[in-house]
Amino acid sequence: MSGERQQVLGKDPAAAPAMKRVLTRWDLILYGLVILTPTAPYPVYGIIQQESRGHAALSYVVAMVAMLFTAASYAKMAAAYPSAGSTYTYVQRTLTPYIGFLAGWAMILDYFLIPLESVIYAALTAARLAPVVPYIIWILLFTGVITFVNVRGIRIMARANTTMMIAMTGCAVLFIGLAARFVTVHQGAVGLLSMSGLFRPDTFAVRPLMLGAAIATLSYIGFDAISTLAEDSVRPERDIGFSTILVCILQAAICVATVYLAALVWPNYHTFPQSETAILDVGLRIGGSLLFGLLTFVLLIAGIASALTGQAGASRLLFAMGRDGVISRRIFAYVHPRYATPTRAVYVISLVSLCGALTMRFQIAIELLNFGAFAGFVLVNLSVIQHYFIRLHERTGWGIVRNLLFPLMGALVCGYVWMNLSGKAKIVGFLWLGAGTAYLAIVTRGFKNRPKELDFGESK
Repeated sequence: MSGERQQVLGKDPAAAPAMKRVLTRWDLILYGLVILTPTAPYPVYGIIQQESRGHAALSYVVAMVAMLFTAASYAKMAAAYPSAGSTYTYVQRTLTPYIGFLAGWAMILDYFLIPLESVIYAALTAARLAPVVPYIIWILLFTGVITFVNVRGIRIMARANTTMMIAMTGCAVLFIGLAARFVTVHQGAVGLLSMSGLFRPDTFAVRPLMLGAAIATLSYIGFDAISTLAEDSVRPERDIGFSTILVCILQAAICVATVYLAALVWPNYHTFPQSETAILDVGLRIGGSLLFGLLTFVLLIAGIASALTGQAGASRLLFAMGRDGVISRRIFAYVHPRYATPTRAVYVISLVSLCGALTMRFQIAIELLNFGAFAGFVLVNLSVIQHYFIRLHERTGWGIVRNLLFPLMGALVCGYVWMNLSGKAKIVGFLWLGAGTAYLAIVTRGFKNRPKELDFGESK
């Protein structure tokens, strides 16, 4: 059997591909923060502030509570099934293989779109900084660099994450520091404790707040990707869950501090020159043209970082589905013998990102991103109830809260957000699920076979 053949999962367990367990708890936390990015509230701050009627900070607090329910569910399922398949594996093993396949199918859409929209955003930003360079060149450059790093190994990606995280965190801290200084100079130290940055009784209403919170959840989308690195982690049973919850809390702290101070710096949200770039105008006010340029540059780094980590998570999801045989083993279950990475899955993600970046608008990619994410979130919350509350009978005392009430709240909140996405996102999203259902019906011969039993004739 050739060296390449040995890296594709077949009937012999010894031939099962494996990734190197090199990631520590800190690597996982860093990975999660990079894919979320400390600059996540920058592109959406103005929109949230206007839609929530001046309650961007409170919107982020509400979104954090909603996401923590789901993060806790991911932590529990990662302890039960420390697999690279993440959402797909949890649902497949606790609910049914058919629903598990559709969960993976939905998350494929999500994971494809994270690197895709990040590449688009990075290319658009770079094109504004250097308009003489054609847009397509930036697309090709960013896609190539991101693919190269992910192919060469998870450890190289972790090192790249460290460098980019330092740059993004530095900018976020600088922004918060300059905003606090601006408020102190103009309002005194007591101005930093103004309730107007968090709550405005004259404009408060529940529905606008919930709309703002729904948009704010975009800054948390991607925390679940930590669980896709379970088979790259040294101690997945302990570190995946801890890292997932901590990343959500740290992200919330950064986002709330950023938008709270931004609201104090620019109290009248009706006067934003442009809601999509409001944070740049705030930066111009507190730090002049130098901070304006720095924010633009760091947003470019954030796009690259998100694309890099998103591609890594997407390739691991495809690897897990390929290993189970629900999609092509020859393509997706292959692990490079030298780099210990699912290189063919990485190449597929890169090709999709390249084609999508050349043909899809940034706004459409953003609208579709939440569809797959929240579909998966709902199913993971339900998986906790099925696995712990129903199957393992952990129903006494605190178990009722952890294994029923918390995941049920997570499922309800995520389901509410999911069904309130834009009409265009729901149409395309449900068409994607319909295509997945049709594919599943074909390969299971009318749902007569279980998806995991499929062989595709490639391992014989």
